[in-house]
Amino acid sequence: MMRYIPPKFEDYSDRQKEIHNTIANGPRGQVRGPLALWLHRPELAAKAQDLGRYCRYESSLAPLLSELAILVTARHWSAEFEWQAHKPFALQAGVSLDIIEAIQERRTPVFQDPKMAVVYDFSSELTTEKRVSDAVFQEAIERLGREGVVDLTAVLGYYSFVSMTLCVFEVPAIYPDQIEMA
Repeated sequence: MMRYIPPKFEDYSDRQKEIHNTIANGPRGQVRGPLALWLHRPELAAKAQDLGRYCRYESSLAPLLSELAILVTARHWSAEFEWQAHKPFALQAGVSLDIIEAIQERRTPVFQDPKMAVVYDFSSELTTEKRVSDAVFQEAIERLGREGVVDLTAVLGYYSFVSMTLCVFEVPAIYPDQIEMA
């Protein structure tokens, strides 16, 4: 049985159409992956896309750091759709191919940038240990500031939600531009 079944655009309620258009006309430019699935519950889609927009486009974290955190989360959950979607964004933001390949192969990357190192350590600890050690927390506060640590935690939480949705509905591990939505 195919689990990845977003609602059909022609069957949308007025509220689904409104949310679809808000997403499609925003920075994402289209509705696919978890956002398409969340449209089964329009209010969930509306609120999730608001949080996602904040985490992706408005947080205090530089794209380099947020994309790194997103890749760590996608790999932790084995969310291949999210991995494929964000690998190009990570490269564009400046995450090196060596770092990306290490994360993909579940190896600890070598970092020259201490902010990237602490984002990786924080993200890895939280996803695997379900907590962050005092030492990593303190270093994250020193390097990212309190607001950065709050935003990093939000990015990890949001992309865990995204990844869980992708895993539950077995969203195909193909490049996002190959998925026709609406």
